[in-house]
This record gives sequence, structure tokens and C-alpha cells, in this order.
Amino acid sequence: ERLFLLIQQMQPELAGKITGMLLEINNTELLHMLESRESLKAKVEEAIAVLQAHQAKQLYAAKQAATNSAAS
Repeated sequence: ERLFLLIQQMQPELAGKITGMLLEINNTELLHMLESRESLKAKVEEAIAVLQAHQAKQLYAAKQAATNSAAS
């Protein structure tokens, strides 16, 4: 809950998704992120990059599917 609130201050729209991603890491690192705002910020930025890469991949796949359908 505390982690979510901190992330929500940085990324309100993605707080739930980012929190879920970060909860998968080990407890020692989680505790460090709760104590160090810089560490948390770095992990949040890393999670955003992963999400953006995933979205770009999905968009590319959708465009490829549309192109293939149009060519058929």
C-alpha cells in the first residue's frame, strides 16, 4: 500500500501496473526502494520503459496483422 502511494505520486495513471511489476522483485530491494526515493524513481522509470517497449511491440504486431489482412 505504501509503495502504491509513492508510485501514484510519480505516475498516477500507471501506478497500479507499476506497483504490480515492482512487487515481483525481492523484499530487500523493495525495502531499499521505500527508503530511497532515488532508487524508487529509477525502478519506476525502468518499469515505464518496459511498458512502453511492450506497447510498441503490440502496436507493431497489430499493424503487421492489418497489413497482412489487407494484402490477402
